[in-house]
Amino acid sequence: MKRLFKEFTKGIIIENPTFGLVLGLCPTLAVSTSVRNALGMGLAATFVLICSNIIISSVRRVIPNQIRIPCFIVIIATFVTIVEMLMKAYFPALNVSLGIFVPLIVVNCIVLGRAEAFACKNPVLPSLFDGLGMGVGFTLALIIIASIREVLGAGKFLGFHLIKGFEPIGVMVLAPGALLTLGFLIGLVNYLNGKKVTRNRPSEARENGCK
Repeated sequence: MKRLFKEFTKGIIIENPTFGLVLGLCPTLAVSTSVRNALGMGLAATFVLICSNIIISSVRRVIPNQIRIPCFIVIIATFVTIVEMLMKAYFPALNVSLGIFVPLIVVNCIVLGRAEAFACKNPVLPSLFDGLGMGVGFTLALIIIASIREVLGAGKFLGFHLIKGFEPIGVMVLAPGALLTLGFLIGLVNYLNGKKVTRNRPSEARENGCK
């Protein structure tokens, strides 16, 4: 249970796909103009991550090493197709808003990276929690970025106006605003992680017999 918890939390905190590993930046920058888009993309990617990790882990011993990448892509593409069909059927407005970035989950380096780095080398249950943690971490990162951009760039949150008379900063809903927000948040995460490492050094030194 401790290992499963570790596999889940690493994707949220230590190895967050966006702020820690800096992966999947194309959809992150493109769809984070609103919290609804961010939540939709995050849930879609999480579904694909979990399902593809489970299947790849289940069949990892029967897939020849020479063709593992094409096999992984076929598995991932299957679940992306399912997500796209469900969105078209039940959330057509969200599907139109996300556009090409839903099909592009197939080549998202977060999904393929977890398949190659983890799912094909570990049992099903740890792979499930790895996919879930990475998906939740990616979703949270998208929501944080989108919240900042939507509030500052449109004066809204989830489509609702927040402050009367607030003059939106238009650049925040454009590409430069996305890059500025992402850069600031990555810098903040690195700063906080650096402070944590600094605090832990004295205790680590004591454990190693240093004074």
